Amino acid sequence: MKGFARREFQLVLLRRMADYQPDLVAAAAGSLGASRTEMREVNARWQRLVRSRAFPNGRRRLAVVLGPPANEEIRRFGDVECEIAQWPLWLWPDLRYEAMTAPDGTIMQEWLVRAPDVPVPGLETVDDLAPWSCVVGDMDRLFAPVEHAPGEVPSRWHVGFAAEGSAYMAHFVWGLLQAVEVTGSGRRGRLD
Repeated sequence: MKGFARREFQLVLLRRMADYQPDLVAAAAGSLGASRTEMREVNARWQRLVRSRAFPNGRRRLAVVLGPPANEEIRRFGDVECEIAQWPLWLWPDLRYEAMTAPDGTIMQEWLVRAPDVPVPGLETVDDLAPWSCVVGDMDRLFAPVEHAPGEVPSRWHVGFAAEGSAYMAHFVWGLLQAVEVTGSGRRGRLD
């Protein structure tokens, strides 16, 4: 394997998604011409790169792999200004890979988001929430109020919401919906 670029980066994202959606991941990897063995090798190489002292940190790391961002902006969160950068990826043309960087250059959040000019898909009911059909930000628009909870590893996120008389938990990897489960009836409980 020579170099590490957008194709390999997408394989790294897929690797974590395979825990939830192995069939979708296999099809997506196949569309990139990658085998399961190559996915494992690429992921192992990525882990070595991000732990290397010679490889850049923060957003520079993403720029080395993905090139210059397609979109950049500054967002204010209270007194803190964060830089937001987004890159397109072939597997998800309606989405962008977004990194939010703190003033010191540390990446605070990175995940897939809806592209700026792409409308939220026609999702109206829980049954419409198929794997890979939406991103975390879509849940706020579709099922507000929602409760956000970080996952057990940085690539995972969970969103609790109520709809149709039941409570649900939506599970995301790199910001992309992987699964939805019923967690109870009526009002949802607090997420910890």
